[in-house]
Amino acid sequence: MGGGRFGPVFAASLLLVIIDLCKGSTIGICYGRNADDLPTPDKAAELMKQHNVKYVRIYDANIQVLKAFANTGIELMIGIPNSDLLTFAQFQANADTWLRNNILPYYPATKITFITVGAEATEFNSTSLVVPAMQNVLIALRKVGLHKKIKVSTTHSLGVLSRSFPPSAGAFNSSYASFLKPLLIFLADNRSPFMVDIYPYYAYRDSPSNVSLDYALFESSSEVIDPNTGLLYTNMFDAQIDALYFALTALNFRTINIMVTESGWPSKGSAKETAATPDNAQTYNTNLIRHVINNAGTPAKPGQELDVYIFSLFNENRKPGLESERNWGLFYPDQTSVYNLDFSGHGSVNVITGANITSSNGTTWCIASLNASEIDLKSALDWACGPGGNVDCSAIQPSQPCYEPDTLISHASYAFNSYYQQNGASDVACSFGGAGVKVDKNPSYDKCIYMTAGSNKTLSTNTTGIPSTSSSLARKVHISLSMWTVGVSVLFSLANGIVQGW
Repeated sequence: MGGGRFGPVFAASLLLVIIDLCKGSTIGICYGRNADDLPTPDKAAELMKQHNVKYVRIYDANIQVLKAFANTGIELMIGIPNSDLLTFAQFQANADTWLRNNILPYYPATKITFITVGAEATEFNSTSLVVPAMQNVLIALRKVGLHKKIKVSTTHSLGVLSRSFPPSAGAFNSSYASFLKPLLIFLADNRSPFMVDIYPYYAYRDSPSNVSLDYALFESSSEVIDPNTGLLYTNMFDAQIDALYFALTALNFRTINIMVTESGWPSKGSAKETAATPDNAQTYNTNLIRHVINNAGTPAKPGQELDVYIFSLFNENRKPGLESERNWGLFYPDQTSVYNLDFSGHGSVNVITGANITSSNGTTWCIASLNASEIDLKSALDWACGPGGNVDCSAIQPSQPCYEPDTLISHASYAFNSYYQQNGASDVACSFGGAGVKVDKNPSYDKCIYMTAGSNKTLSTNTTGIPSTSSSLARKVHISLSMWTVGVSVLFSLANGIVQGW
């Protein structure tokens, strides 16, 4: 490869990106599969790669799913179902065998970082099995030297608390004391997070006379005051998180961090579930993402990092219960979006295009198709930014207004639209071999303004003096994901070596 300085500079840049990713709170996605009409795991993994999702939770250790996430760079939280707790709790050999057969063949290509042992066990009368199973899983990990790289925990519903309001009075249910004490000791000793599923939706649905919808949706203009601390709360999510922190503090477990392993809002419900609408789902998840990535923390823990997993990737048609139970997904099984969402936290944008939702007034734009393969998108992007398409792709270079989100589908959408508008906004100009699709929603966002027919160029800032992107430079922008993954893996290995050296 040309350029003796490229390797060190590229590595240094990657390290800076990794360091940045390691700072602050993160947003992940729950990938449930309780449905009979879902895309294959390979397609689901590709969908999440296209949207730059970095953290995913699954509920088992399905081999096909583990294979699908190999070499994606996505960090995976896997699960041991409640139905398997007895097997893991009874004999150490069972945990050893499971690890040997289900994890080791796929790790580290599949980047497993958490194992949840059981889920909301207090709801299923299986608490006595959780900690023994967790201990056996940890011992199995320790035997192969992975106990510091893969954390072990279990998830809880908010029902683990006997009191959550006011937050400062948060307390664990005393009937779970024999379960919680050894669990919290385990978490503290191993620096594992207390995992909890938080759903303000249920609080509102079950008690609308006591909980305002705006308060549940992060939209409240008024504040709820904790009379014991004077802390002011503008949303239920923060109040519930702080109730857990106060409950942990009351038991003298001040060093355990909280991780939200599920949160979300349904887009559809039964006749009595009037709050389960696409608008409310969009509002809740958009505000939640913004709240998390801004590192707002909570009133009791301002600035405290909090990782949150949004439930869920797809609607799941086999889930029992009310209609809402089958409609928590961000996507339909055909991979089209249920509603519009912004994973970056900057506003309300389309989950497929990354676009701000604005009226088009008859104008159309051309963006990359979600169904296009990575190879087709790369080829079309190279062509559009090269001599063939003659598109000015300078705005999708690093530090320029359309570079973020740094995803293939976002960069391709910008280039496709520029070519489309420059060539009369015709159907043919948006074909790109089937990789392009016309939309009537403006894809512009922040300072990245997508051009329209008749305009001389796409309006953007900080692009002066940057030459048009050639085909080779476009390829540099999209260095293969496999190279990126290898680079990240190498740097994480180096970092782990340094940490272990300490």
